[in-house]
Amino acid sequence: MKLFLTCPKGIEQLLEDELKQLGLTETKQTVAGVQCQGELEDAYRICLWSRLANRVLMPLLETEAETADDLYQAVQQIDWLEHMRSQGTLLIDFTGRTQGINNTHFGALKVKDAIVDQIRDTTGGRPSIDKVAPDLRVNVRMHRGKLTVALDLSGDSLHRRAYRLKAGEAPMKENLAAAVLIRSGWPERAVDTKTMLDPMCGSGTLLIEAATMAADIAPGLQRKRFGFSRWNGHQRQIWDELVAEAQSRKAKGILELDIHLFGRDQDKQVLRSARQNAERAGVAEFIDFSTCRLEDLDRSVLPDGNGLLVTNPPYGERLGETQQLMFLYRHLGDKLKEQFAGWTAAIFTSNPDLCKVTGLRAEKQYKLFNGALESRLFIYPISERKVEQVDSPVADKAPLSEGAQMFSNRLLKNKKQLSKWVKRESIDCYRLYDADIPEYSVAVDVYGDEVHVQEYVAPKKVDPVKSFARLQDVMAALPVALQMPEEKIILKQRQKQQGSKQYEKQSETHRFKEVVEHGCRLLVNLHDYLDTGLFLDHRPIRHRIQKESAGKDVLNLFCYTGTASVHAAVGGAESTTSVDMSATYLNWAKRNMDLNGLDNPQNVQVQSDCLKWLRVQRQPAYDLIFMDPPTFSNSKRMQGVLDVQRDHVDLIEGAMRLLRKGGVLYFSNNYRRFKMDHEALPDFAIEEITHKTLDPDFKRNSRIHCCYRITHK
Repeated sequence: MKLFLTCPKGIEQLLEDELKQLGLTETKQTVAGVQCQGELEDAYRICLWSRLANRVLMPLLETEAETADDLYQAVQQIDWLEHMRSQGTLLIDFTGRTQGINNTHFGALKVKDAIVDQIRDTTGGRPSIDKVAPDLRVNVRMHRGKLTVALDLSGDSLHRRAYRLKAGEAPMKENLAAAVLIRSGWPERAVDTKTMLDPMCGSGTLLIEAATMAADIAPGLQRKRFGFSRWNGHQRQIWDELVAEAQSRKAKGILELDIHLFGRDQDKQVLRSARQNAERAGVAEFIDFSTCRLEDLDRSVLPDGNGLLVTNPPYGERLGETQQLMFLYRHLGDKLKEQFAGWTAAIFTSNPDLCKVTGLRAEKQYKLFNGALESRLFIYPISERKVEQVDSPVADKAPLSEGAQMFSNRLLKNKKQLSKWVKRESIDCYRLYDADIPEYSVAVDVYGDEVHVQEYVAPKKVDPVKSFARLQDVMAALPVALQMPEEKIILKQRQKQQGSKQYEKQSETHRFKEVVEHGCRLLVNLHDYLDTGLFLDHRPIRHRIQKESAGKDVLNLFCYTGTASVHAAVGGAESTTSVDMSATYLNWAKRNMDLNGLDNPQNVQVQSDCLKWLRVQRQPAYDLIFMDPPTFSNSKRMQGVLDVQRDHVDLIEGAMRLLRKGGVLYFSNNYRRFKMDHEALPDFAIEEITHKTLDPDFKRNSRIHCCYRITHK
């Protein structure tokens, strides 16, 4: 019979080699698959033993077809009662389009109708559709006027081995893992080196596949059913004999297995899943899983001799992740060079740029596809590292590069210029550096004994590897210039934020830090969000509000974490009302109030879309209003989209309706090209006070925000 095997793109050659090892000689590669000729026993053997195939298809009909009627008539040429019971179940997988069929659901429906109509006309019985466990799975493909109708003998995709019930966030499919291992030289290496390590093992797929390969365990042995299990043409005796042979080989392989596999990951929960997966696969005794961060990886606890390190590190699907992951890959490269001389490393990634920063030279590389993602497998032989004695100005650290020294010098210059002001004003938090040197495009903010670094995302035309090298200079210079431990320096990447990304967590440490500003105690979080909970450039306007709030009712719109409200309350405000649509930030605002002993009915937080809240008719009730809207927001929680340039007139008019005579509205935003529409607001006196709302740490960047004082004429 003719068979067609599908597989992930990039492993067709490996699959063809595997088929030849299984005894099939008439083979031909196609895109994402291999054709072959064989007996039913061969098809069974492939289902049981193929580590690389997705599906085993047995064509029943190949003909020309273009229209829906052509498709219907062609499908009816097959005698379906040879393949299924009249009351059985089926599932149709349809791919392709023609001029007459431009919808896969419609194509599948037409095939189903042809099969059901034939069986009903013959027997009076009617098959039904079962999307979970059908008796018969039919694969139909239409391409360039050609129709192929095939039985899917595999049923569910063969990459599902039945041992992995739980996986990590980005699991690698089992057949792709097998391909990575084969390209890395496993299981041949198991004979000589016997040792394998995955330092970021996740749910353990690479290690479990490695163990089953070395133990000669058939990958399909644990599956309870295949596509042929309820097929009328199924020959159980042949299948049972193959299964018995596989069980015998497994018993012998397990008995003779002499390998040492090690899985490390910093996530305890995902390691628990890895152990459970290994137990279901029957290889748990050969894999040592334990919690370990990459930076704590220690070669000395592994067996002597050389080995294979194979891993699939994170590769960064979201914009902004790549630069931070480069530190991970650089650290991996350093670990390999420092501790794993003589080993071979195989790193699989969907972002090859990340591997450029490992400092390793690949001996081989292979193109593979992880789903639709074009990926690379890099094979690195790790050579002995030459150790050079270096006189270092900092213990155990190499001298700063020329770029890092230049950056360090600028930090020290800025710190000296700001030192008198910081001491005089008792400032805990301030901006030390803001892209002063264009090549080093970061903002450096001091928060007491910690530093918050934000890297501005580089334009696409900038080589990410060069950009990363500059970021390394920054991170090397900071501890030296500021005499601060590395763990006190927190790095994030700043980029344009839209919709829910404005509020998206970067981490989840829940590590809050108390700082003091003009007598106000405030909580910041340097780890979990892009912004820390305290806009440093608004320090002067918060101080102004504090000095002007005594005995007044104060409204804080788009209040964020309520810091301006705290300043108003500490300044003696009669009441404060803080409005924001984020429950997270309002809870933060309440905690800031509590920290200052201001938890009372006069200080309230309101969860609402400020645009919507301002449209509700209310009497003027406030003497001082502060409004600092975002430049742009399309959050799902909002009604419509906020654009500060387009909407500022409505926002100001809405706020001024709530402002008592003699009151003041302070309106600010950080849109660098903002222009106040004075003509549309003729009833108000509008004074730009931006220059008065910039402290010395932001004088270098006078466009950080704009601010206006607005009153009734």
